[in-house]
Amino acid sequence: MARKIWFYQAYVWAGALLITLLAAGCDGAYDPLKLPAEPQAAGVELSVNDAERQREIPVLVYLPPQTEAAPVILFSHGLGGSRHGSAFLGRHWSARGYLAVFLQHPGSDSSVWRSAGPGQRMEAMQRAAGSENFMLRVKDVPAVLNQLEVWNSATGHVLCGRADMTRVGMSGHSFGAVTTQAVSGQSGFKAISFTEPRIKAAIAFSPSAPRGGVKPDAAFGSVKIPWMVMTGTKDVSFIGDADLESRLAVFPALPAGGKYELVLNNAEHSVFTDRALPGDQQQRNPNHHRVILALSTAFWDGWLRGDHAAKRWLDGEALRALLERDDRWQRK
Repeated sequence: MARKIWFYQAYVWAGALLITLLAAGCDGAYDPLKLPAEPQAAGVELSVNDAERQREIPVLVYLPPQTEAAPVILFSHGLGGSRHGSAFLGRHWSARGYLAVFLQHPGSDSSVWRSAGPGQRMEAMQRAAGSENFMLRVKDVPAVLNQLEVWNSATGHVLCGRADMTRVGMSGHSFGAVTTQAVSGQSGFKAISFTEPRIKAAIAFSPSAPRGGVKPDAAFGSVKIPWMVMTGTKDVSFIGDADLESRLAVFPALPAGGKYELVLNNAEHSVFTDRALPGDQQQRNPNHHRVILALSTAFWDGWLRGDHAAKRWLDGEALRALLERDDRWQRK
């Protein structure tokens, strides 16, 4: 009898220990910065031909280590950028098992300032930031998704079978954030909807509220998918009128449920790029990229993969160890 009681007590104790470890240890075990030991594959440069618009859209695809179908993340660069920008994001996301597809938008890419004379670059950039290129950009997104579906079924293609098109995330910086917002649920475009239904979650780096009298609540109040927005306390660009007030107006207007905001203290507009930008006034903080990678990866893991440990990490206190004292993090 004593032996039976001992075994029963040991069984109960072991069960309680397992429950405790699962409850308290999963968050601690989840690490969005952890990378596999396998060497990183080089990015693959491809081009999407949108025949209907007679438009070529260059893309850079960062391949994940696994060969089976992976969730897809699109990234849209800022004004004057290219598919090679913000490579720190593409490399990390792909190493974590995502097919990261970085778009290049002709008309608002690096060709704008490269083709202009030194004294004409600012004017050329300002012209490129207009509504015509906005329309080109938002139509580039479904065009690339359509081509990914074709490549995914093309025997012998480098992307054959590599994309899980049921799990697509959208992201972008600055003008790319504007692009991301438009195709991921923002409304108020004169009764035109650019929402792309294949997109299941979105991250806007340097987001902004709309201009033209559209209130943030009207623009973002009907967003139906998870969103994460990231900015900095000094996040202003030298083109356009998106000030910090505009960037901070996005999160409060979003409906509750899978919505997150990160505000990095003393982070400038270039914080989401690989290098400093014209107009930067201070040294870059290396911890900022670490935080950006960790939170963005956990967001994708949670909302594209359905990883409950990632969601608990986003909702818990462990991530705050990555943040500096005056960084701001909130969710709803």
